[in-house]
Amino acid sequence: MSYQVLARKWRPRTFTELVGQEHVLKALVNALDNDRLHHAFLFTGTRGVGKTTIARILAKSLNCEKGISSTPCGECSACTEITEGRFVDLIEVDAASRTKVDETRELLENVQYAPTRGRYKVYLIDEVHMFSNHSFNALLKTLEEPPPHVKFLLATTDPQKLPVTILSRCLQFNLKRLPIEQIRGHLEQVLGDEKIDFETAALALISRAADGSMRDALSLLDQAIAYGSGKVSEPDVRAMLGSIEQDHVIDLLNLLVANDAPGLLARIAELAQHSPDFAGVLAELISTLHRVALAQSAPNTIDDGLGDREAIVALAQKMTPEDVQLYYQIGLIGRRDLPLAPDARGGFEMVLLRMLAFRPANASAQPAPTPVATTPVQQTAPHHPNPAPGGPGVAQPAPLTNTAAPVTPTPPPSTTPDDWENIVATMNLSGMLLQLAANCVLTQRDGNRFQLSMSPNHKYLLSKSREEGLTKALEQHLGQNVTLNIVLEGANTATPAERQQERVDARQSQAEFTINNDATVQAIVKAFDGQVKPGSVQPLD
Repeated sequence: MSYQVLARKWRPRTFTELVGQEHVLKALVNALDNDRLHHAFLFTGTRGVGKTTIARILAKSLNCEKGISSTPCGECSACTEITEGRFVDLIEVDAASRTKVDETRELLENVQYAPTRGRYKVYLIDEVHMFSNHSFNALLKTLEEPPPHVKFLLATTDPQKLPVTILSRCLQFNLKRLPIEQIRGHLEQVLGDEKIDFETAALALISRAADGSMRDALSLLDQAIAYGSGKVSEPDVRAMLGSIEQDHVIDLLNLLVANDAPGLLARIAELAQHSPDFAGVLAELISTLHRVALAQSAPNTIDDGLGDREAIVALAQKMTPEDVQLYYQIGLIGRRDLPLAPDARGGFEMVLLRMLAFRPANASAQPAPTPVATTPVQQTAPHHPNPAPGGPGVAQPAPLTNTAAPVTPTPPPSTTPDDWENIVATMNLSGMLLQLAANCVLTQRDGNRFQLSMSPNHKYLLSKSREEGLTKALEQHLGQNVTLNIVLEGANTATPAERQQERVDARQSQAEFTINNDATVQAIVKAFDGQVKPGSVQPLD
């Protein structure tokens, strides 16, 4: 007998053999056992999650010679013929090959006739979204009021393309992607029954590559068995999938933690000798960062399927949660932009160097800014060693402390121009007096003699009464008589009002950057071909 591929050999024949999709099975089992059957069912979901399989089992349950139930016997002629794909009253249709309206009408002409052998005539229409609008119109009336001996089972990977008039006439069941752990467990069972040696880490790789599809997982398993000459080992599976060993990814992350740029580039050069898929390497790196984040938040959720649990836990202890999140975000953006790089290796190197460049440790190691400037907003990724309460990653101005050289060699106090902002903040001014003080710069102080400069553009704020009011506020603040002189001339130092505006602009820019580069926002914008409404983003206070 010729070899039968695993995806066909291990296709479930009863509901109890199905892996996952419990939410769908519960509804179908109850409907069959309680004789509450709808005339049209729609199964949606990505490829390989069981849409057609469930439809065939449902057809078998409806036509089993021992009666309608959720447990067909599997032995009668109806069950056997449905399993073998030759039951005359199960009409399977590939909608992709029947897009013309005439073909749909021809198909529906026989709906009125009673089934030849079975209890029900079952129409299983796969990829129903491929029907044309005229074909949907031809199907619509029959789907709404079919004869009592007809059941429609529709399957599609793209329910968005179905008219709402079709959707409203069907019971809809959304099948989920299968979790990696569930796929791996089923593969272990298959290989155990097939008496084939395997490594758990190899099955973990196959399960991840299957991307939620059990059929894809079984097909990859078939390929791995052939590649490994009858056994499934991790090195063989990695070579087959074109992925690198997990140790290489761990090494890259350890070099990132050590801030070792030369070592990082040398390690990438070693990887390049094996001609890896750098997009795949970056995906592995992002996946590992996800596991590190889980190890930091919920260590018990980390399994040892890839044989790297100990290394993941060690990384989780070395890295701060902020670093992990920063690397993950940069990795996601880098993966999106990798096809735009001149070459894949160079793009991959730039992603890792970007992680080094914008890590909080680097930011804290930079020389302190001069007193007259604010800390620049970082335009590539949000990070700061000590985020302010206003929101994560918002660049904050340097604290205003007495760190500059004295203005004059006079004895203390020799207040710096930057102290003027602190003085204004502690005088409890309001109204126009606050506006006057905030738009001035302290250019000279000699004991209790103050000279302030104001831009001629703000001349409208200056009046004799306001100058006297500001003098009185200064005297109350310092506890001594004060001589105040305000001159209308420009200054090289930013005023308190300008500094405050710089902080507001910095927070706004960072908020917009964070939103525009958020993975969820990008996915929504891409899915709906939309955009973030200009002016709608505000920083959190």
